[in-house]
Amino acid sequence: MTGTNADINPAAAVAANARCFADTVAVRYEGGDLTYAELDDRAARLATVLAEGGVGAGDRVAYVGLNSATFFVTMLAAFRLGAIYVPVNFRLAGPELRAVLEKSGAVTAVVEEGHRAEVDSIKDGTALKRFLLVDDDPAVPVSQQPGAGWEGWSALIVAAAPHPTVIPRTFDDPAVLMFTSGTTGLPKGVILTHGNVWWNSVNVDSRLDTRRGDITYASAPLFHIGALNSFALRMLVRGGTVAIRRTFDPQQFIDDLLELKVNSMFVVPAMLQALTRVPGVFEKDYSALRSVVVAGAPVPPSLIEQFAAAGVLLQQAWGLSETAPFATHLPAEKTVERLGSAGIPMPYTEVRVVDSTTNVPVEAGVSGEIVVRGPNVTPGYWENPEATAAAFDEDGWFHSGDIGYLDPDGYLYIVDRLKDMIISGGENVYPAEVERVLSDMPGVTDVAVVGTADDEWGETVVAVCSIAEGHDITLEDVRAYAAERVARYKLPRRLKIVEMVPRNASGKLDKVSIRSLLEG
Repeated sequence: MTGTNADINPAAAVAANARCFADTVAVRYEGGDLTYAELDDRAARLATVLAEGGVGAGDRVAYVGLNSATFFVTMLAAFRLGAIYVPVNFRLAGPELRAVLEKSGAVTAVVEEGHRAEVDSIKDGTALKRFLLVDDDPAVPVSQQPGAGWEGWSALIVAAAPHPTVIPRTFDDPAVLMFTSGTTGLPKGVILTHGNVWWNSVNVDSRLDTRRGDITYASAPLFHIGALNSFALRMLVRGGTVAIRRTFDPQQFIDDLLELKVNSMFVVPAMLQALTRVPGVFEKDYSALRSVVVAGAPVPPSLIEQFAAAGVLLQQAWGLSETAPFATHLPAEKTVERLGSAGIPMPYTEVRVVDSTTNVPVEAGVSGEIVVRGPNVTPGYWENPEATAAAFDEDGWFHSGDIGYLDPDGYLYIVDRLKDMIISGGENVYPAEVERVLSDMPGVTDVAVVGTADDEWGETVVAVCSIAEGHDITLEDVRAYAAERVARYKLPRRLKIVEMVPRNASGKLDKVSIRSLLEG
């Protein structure tokens, strides 16, 4: 026996936990906690509702809403039927939302009240046949009865008998259809199989200090693979507790860590930057916190040092939606020693750096494109064979589009996105390098660096900054500060001050929106 036909459906694991640990709290949520027995029962009843509406194996079920217990109930109900779960970015505007729902081919949508009008406005032309409104979450009160075409899901769930079975899922069966953030273009649907999800969990369990009874904290958006598959989904499989917040609030975040004695969490650098502005944040006792994974963007070294001094060891990781999500991880004990590194390859994942033109591996210390191969890597993009063919080479390596280098000991350092590289006067400028420098500049609260067309230089470097109250920063100030830390050809030649630097819901800089600020 090879084990390749083993059932790795998370819904089956949750059902087993409901039998063995019925009264253990699975989901802690402001709209109401759920034990494993309650979570499994609600998912089983919703599975019956979905099946009665025609959902079967391979169909897509979309969720449009913020972090909530409903997110997991919907996901597990879909998994029970062998359906594919489509968690939708709740910040998408109408045309973007239409594109995701159209491309996914979702036949049923579970929607929170705050997104009903948006879904209503774009539903025509999609494959959606059924619309379920979440009407029993105290955190999301429904202002009026569902309109035409909408069904309140609470009455349906109460009336439904629990679906008696969980369809077995193996390594090649699709589990989640997750759309990329689209910071540099149109989003693509990333197919993540049950095997991709499972192997990432094995990687995480092998490298990080996680335990079956842990409490993990989810305030980063769960529609992002980092928040969903770093700890949250795995915690439900293992029988621990997922504490959910609908959105990120810095003070609430700190209070929750202390009150709940959180053991693990996924965060993005922008969240950490916000935490540093909470009074007394570095004077608290975070001894229960063992595993803090930071990804989504490079972390300024000064931020790592600040948290390390307070006993919180930030473990940088690198990956994408396509790697489910982690390809590399920096062990906690190396946090300060390898300051700024995104770590070493996960145990069951291969990573190398190649010349982006020749596809030949480069030497240690030389920057190139990061490529990945392993069982956690997506098989491709949903109904997009051209994009799939472009992303994989003939040897099965996935080309990430990220630029980085490996040091002589095999530790990865991220330089930037290949598409974001600026060519100014024949020199390559990596915006992320300049952003890391300027993020430490006194008075700068957030920063993005982009290139714009320039008649003399081809492209010129532009810094887009938000500034702390009471500070006044000029282009000359920025150039003088950066000149002590990077080569002169990398210095910004333009400065744009904005109230808030655009970021997407995943915490990544939204380069499309940022460039639009410079137009005209």
